[in-house]
Amino acid sequence: MRPTVFVSGAGVDSPQQIPAKHLKTGDMLAKALRAKLEIRAAKIENTQDLKTKCLDKDICGLLLKGKKKASKALKNDMQLLLQEFPQIGFASIDSSVLYVKNLEDLLPELKGTEARFVVFKKLQGSSKTGGKRLITSMATLEPNTVVAYGPMSNLVAGVVRGTTTTTKIPTLPAIKSRTKKLLQEEKAKRERKEDQKKRQDEKAQPPTGSQENDGSSEGRRAERERRRAEHRAKNNLKDKTPEEIAEMERRRRERMDEQSKSWNMGPDDVPPGGTYIEEDGADSIEEDEEHEVIDLD
Repeated sequence: MRPTVFVSGAGVDSPQQIPAKHLKTGDMLAKALRAKLEIRAAKIENTQDLKTKCLDKDICGLLLKGKKKASKALKNDMQLLLQEFPQIGFASIDSSVLYVKNLEDLLPELKGTEARFVVFKKLQGSSKTGGKRLITSMATLEPNTVVAYGPMSNLVAGVVRGTTTTTKIPTLPAIKSRTKKLLQEEKAKRERKEDQKKRQDEKAQPPTGSQENDGSSEGRRAERERRRAEHRAKNNLKDKTPEEIAEMERRRRERMDEQSKSWNMGPDDVPPGGTYIEEDGADSIEEDEEHEVIDLD
């Protein structure tokens, strides 16, 4: 009569009974226990798996394999990540036959059998019905970075500590079969995004050379603005505050008042034999050849 064996641990949500077929030998029991207790990356096969096994977690690392079976080195790297970050979830998907829509267009294209890695950070909600809508964000490795333990560990640690900025995903990812038709549609979508980004960059970049001053009023204005910007940048000039502008205006008015006093003639400035005449509220003096002041009226 075989004994009844239950197992519980970090990899088991609740105590589970080991089936009797695994109790024939000690090796079979050990294999069954390892399968239950060892922490492994969840296998993603459909959209529901992606939501429940990865996106519903606060932080989740998703490995997009370039082939069905990952290399031994990549498996060891993932095992190290599982041991280093037991508090977060990890999952993997075979992207050679499955396509993650609304995600892969944000990642580098699949080249050969190269793997890709992304970290999700949940912002709010859950995929379960009755709660708030699930909203998540993502962070990826830098372009042309080899998917290995070091870069993946740094990325996960940055997201956990909050030092790595994540980008909100407008639409939740969904799992689709990797068909030629879908790849063509996604390629066209990627090209449209690249063209749009290129146009925005060209629009934001100021024109240079002959495009800037072609003799038209717009060209001359652009030339003046460019030179003004270069002058301000070279001399570290900053925009004046309203208080500084008001003070400059006050000083300007004081200088004008001082100069106007030296220009205008008052009663004390009338030459000998002349007569001071005020005409229309202003001081006016006119002399004839014998320096006599006469009234023009």
